[in-house]
Amino acid sequence: MKILYSLFTFIIMISNSFNSPAQNNSSKILVAYYSYSGNTKIVAEQIQKGTDGDIFEIQPVESYPKDYQEVVDQAKKEINNNYKPELKTKVKDIEKYDVIFVGSPCWWATIAPPVATFLSSHNLSGKTIIPFMTHEGSRMGHTENDIKTLCPKSKVLNGLPIRGSQVKQAEGDVMKWLEKIGMLKK
Repeated sequence: MKILYSLFTFIIMISNSFNSPAQNNSSKILVAYYSYSGNTKIVAEQIQKGTDGDIFEIQPVESYPKDYQEVVDQAKKEINNNYKPELKTKVKDIEKYDVIFVGSPCWWATIAPPVATFLSSHNLSGKTIIPFMTHEGSRMGHTENDIKTLCPKSKVLNGLPIRGSQVKQAEGDVMKWLEKIGMLKK
């Protein structure tokens, strides 16, 4: 009977380890984000609070226009041309991170060009990438597939979309999501 119980316990432990896509036990976490209006920054800070990870703001050398229609036009043009703007800084010690949360506003159903620059300018091979997006109706768009294309040697998990107008009330949803994917700090 003891052997049967031990075997059952072992099987449960093994199956639980496969159910959680990422483990927060010893993973070094980075929360990297680009925020145009401040919404993505709020979600990034909530994720940082829930994971106890490091935080990094992705900043293009040239800021986007303040006028909404101008930024919409510029973003559409950049995305259609696969343009990757130069960034002010890079993460110097990216190799120390196992898990990288990547946040962006959803522009034309994908990540903002500065995020594409961030992903393509760092070696993220073997890392787990977890996207999160702020949006006003498009949810994740085709972000996950676009990130997989930019980071083919990384594991890309399903992301979290948060409506931009609701980011200040989203912390509970963010914490539930972090717990679900096994990343909520203990």
